[in-house]
Amino acid sequence: MRLQIGRRTFLQNGTLMLTAAASSRPSFAQAPNSTVQVGIVTDLHYADKPPAGNRHYRETLSKLDKAAEQFQRDKPDFLVELGDLIDAADTVETEQRYLKTINKKFAAICDKRHYVLGNHCVDTLTKSEFLGTVQQEKSYYSFDHGGVHFVVLDACFRSDGVPYQRKNFKWTDPNIPAAEQEWLQADLKSTKLPVIVFAHQRLDVSNNHGVRNCADIRKLLEANGNVRAVFQGHSHSNAVKDIGGIHYCTMVAMVEGSGVDNNGYSLMTYRPDGTIEIQGFHKQNDYTWKSETASAR
Repeated sequence: MRLQIGRRTFLQNGTLMLTAAASSRPSFAQAPNSTVQVGIVTDLHYADKPPAGNRHYRETLSKLDKAAEQFQRDKPDFLVELGDLIDAADTVETEQRYLKTINKKFAAICDKRHYVLGNHCVDTLTKSEFLGTVQQEKSYYSFDHGGVHFVVLDACFRSDGVPYQRKNFKWTDPNIPAAEQEWLQADLKSTKLPVIVFAHQRLDVSNNHGVRNCADIRKLLEANGNVRAVFQGHSHSNAVKDIGGIHYCTMVAMVEGSGVDNNGYSLMTYRPDGTIEIQGFHKQNDYTWKSETASAR
């Protein structure tokens, strides 16, 4: 796949390398104490219904099986699903059936899992119904692992602050409300660890796939200088932007295309020297981001 090479981007051994200006890379008070590996999937859109356009809903099951084989070999520390695990259904009963079917396969891969809410996850369900089924307590939260601070965000709120649920929203109106912003600001100030953020709707664009108040969220992410990367889905295609010293990486959707080769999933590795590597499979691109410390070695 042809990749656009920018001013601070170069190729090394066939892998896309991206580096930020030295001034934008902070010196972390604490460094990762071990290599952390995370399996990432997004936009599975599982549903027991015929294809629509390039979305092959039923084939997600076999595609996830292929991802499972890879993750069981790599044994990541945990898995992250970046939203739209299921596609929309006409009834709550049908939607729950979709969710239980795909989550049974996903849960079998690894005991430690994190789910980002996507707009399709709550098209027919409420957030509590979705989270209850996948056994996750909250829709936005943070945790530490291996010397890295991880943040899960929820942008499934309308502009008026009302949570998405049961077809009460337009998919082009995602927002991170004031209460979540206040929590995020406090959470980022509370840690000196390097930070990785997981989101569904994009924080790097102002089009229909972007969070409406993404500029405000980026300011919060940039304020403490310790956020390294944001991994997101929603627009279904590979994309990378470097804004304010933070890498915004949009991952390819699993649902697009027919056949197991039309698939996408990845293994993210965070190394103790601050290097972040994305090993992409099938349609997912590879990336490597070197930290200032790693570049100096």
